[in-house]
Amino acid sequence: MPDPVTLTEIWRGPFLECTHAGHAVICDDSGRIVEAWGDPEAVVMPRSSAKMIQALPLIESGAAAAFGLTEAQLALACASHNGAAIHTGPVNSWLTDLGLGDDDLRCGPQMPKDRPAFNHLIRTDGKPCQVHNNCSGKHAGFLTLSKHLGGGPEYIDPDHPVQRACLAAFEETTQETSPGYGIDGCSAPNYACTVHGMARAMAFFAAARDGADARQSAAVQLWQAMVAYPELVAGERRACTELMRATTEPVALKTGAEGYFSAIIPGRRLGVAVKLTDGAVRGANCAIAAILVRLGVLDADHPATRRFMNAPILNRRGFDVGVVKPSACLL
Repeated sequence: MPDPVTLTEIWRGPFLECTHAGHAVICDDSGRIVEAWGDPEAVVMPRSSAKMIQALPLIESGAAAAFGLTEAQLALACASHNGAAIHTGPVNSWLTDLGLGDDDLRCGPQMPKDRPAFNHLIRTDGKPCQVHNNCSGKHAGFLTLSKHLGGGPEYIDPDHPVQRACLAAFEETTQETSPGYGIDGCSAPNYACTVHGMARAMAFFAAARDGADARQSAAVQLWQAMVAYPELVAGERRACTELMRATTEPVALKTGAEGYFSAIIPGRRLGVAVKLTDGAVRGANCAIAAILVRLGVLDADHPATRRFMNAPILNRRGFDVGVVKPSACLL
């Protein structure tokens, strides 16, 4: 099995100070590997990079149509958001429309990453709610599907109809039988697959045609929702949001915990999966930006690109002392 390869380098002055190694795959709509780095068959958990797959049953089942979900709500179902007001307000409204509330979520509370929301809680001596959890949109989608299917309240149980539907979608789009799962930060099961399998699933989304069948129509609705609402998928200053705004053609991007990143490139019918073995977010952000530049869908000199790829390292006095850059193999 190939070893991980260095994808991102951290330079301080003339010295290579740190490296981030991992695996990456670009896959076409036939499932063929177009390019790969490291081991395409490395088995990992895609974490939140799989949220688009987990949202497929929400649409395929008819639940999204039955409850009149909007494109913005579909974007939130795929989101790892900052817990800003633009995220928590719509999720709270969504729960109200379902006749449910914060206590019906099973994702757990989380301090928001959004600075104004964080500061408000601190100033008011408030506590975060589950709706602040970065996965609350996904869980609102789970609750919608559960209500549509007549499932019980413990929708995160692996044997619950919601999670069985998510597993089926995961295995069918990755075209792999998952070897198992771990419990994600939001308490839902997160199933493992190969890096190639995840890139294959993203390529399925990229090649899907609206009206071809229920699953392809669902895939198109989801990536289009993400592209239409990049601010809901993550938030300001986040790589998902900034790079989706910067690409020269529609690209749906999704980060995942522990150094994962995935991309759907419909215009090229390509899917991308990246996993940094040390879990470094800065390494994954740089690597996905470099791959998008390599594929010609992102300008290397765009200000958003430069925040993550060839990004200057500033010291406490604001001096430029180093750089975060992709390794030569990605250029």
